Amino acid sequence: MPTFRGARHCARVSTICYKTMQMHEPPETSELMTFARTVEARSISRAARELGVPRPTVGRRLARLEQKLGVRLLRRTTRTMTLTDAGEALYVRARVVLAAVRDAEASVRRSDDAVRGLLRVSAPPMVSAGFGAMIGAFMARYPEVRLEVDCTSRYVDLVAGGYDVAIRASPELAPGLVARTLVRTRVVAVASPAYLAARGSPKRVTDLAKHACLAGFARGEHPVTHWPLARGGRVRIEAALASNELTVLRAAALAHRGIALLPVNLVCDDVAAGALAPVLAERLGAEVRVSAVYADREFVPPAVRAFIDAAVAWARDDATFSRPMPASEVRAKPAAKRSAAKT
Repeated sequence: MPTFRGARHCARVSTICYKTMQMHEPPETSELMTFARTVEARSISRAARELGVPRPTVGRRLARLEQKLGVRLLRRTTRTMTLTDAGEALYVRARVVLAAVRDAEASVRRSDDAVRGLLRVSAPPMVSAGFGAMIGAFMARYPEVRLEVDCTSRYVDLVAGGYDVAIRASPELAPGLVARTLVRTRVVAVASPAYLAARGSPKRVTDLAKHACLAGFARGEHPVTHWPLARGGRVRIEAALASNELTVLRAAALAHRGIALLPVNLVCDDVAAGALAPVLAERLGAEVRVSAVYADREFVPPAVRAFIDAAVAWARDDATFSRPMPASEVRAKPAAKRSAAKT
């Protein structure tokens, strides 16, 4: 029979061994899920209600997760809760892990095609009000889906960022992604008649070097340095103004600040009204494909499939995307020739 002191010593050793093992134990799914839900709910009490567990359980899971990782994940006060740098990094990765867990669960329960759960979408700032209407209709049809729509011009990393779908206009497709075409449109060069009257209309694409170009951002990250040619290839330009927001470029063109390359659906009304005129219409511009992009995986969640179907229907029925460019083109004489004629 061990002595009382010996029993206490054994218990102490067992506790130390357990804690040592716990330090090397990977986080459990329930701990990551609790952490992610707490971050999204911005409240431990609200997260507990959504998870259907007591509030102390949420607190214990969070504390256990921090203990296993050896870092502080959340800064909590009586009124606020913020993520630490480590917490932000873990949240991004946890979303990916939890999505993989959901996929694994769904793969063995394919008979359940219910559209539910969190759906994260990245989309550019839309020039069509129909996109917002589509979102509202989707929510009404699928009330069990929680939507997060992040409107940004930047190209997000779907996997690392924990996004389910991204809507983007680019021919580039990263490995592991699938694109479903929503609509095909064109980008065209336009300028105001007043600008062309003052600076002259370019006759060749090389003339753009003498003009103020209003340029967008490549992948939403840095100013473009080339514009596409209608028959292939590209021409180098120098931007007098660069912006990742197309409406800013349109406004600058309307204010006679230069030549902009913009989608047809954004400027067709301006051209029809005579506020803007096409520039080098036969030589400059290209077709642009707007697609819904999602991760290539064996099982696509029902909510993702449903959203993509809704986006395809929206793009097909939205008249904004099918409006043609008016055929007329304003050709202004070069300013130098007008000055010579006056003298």
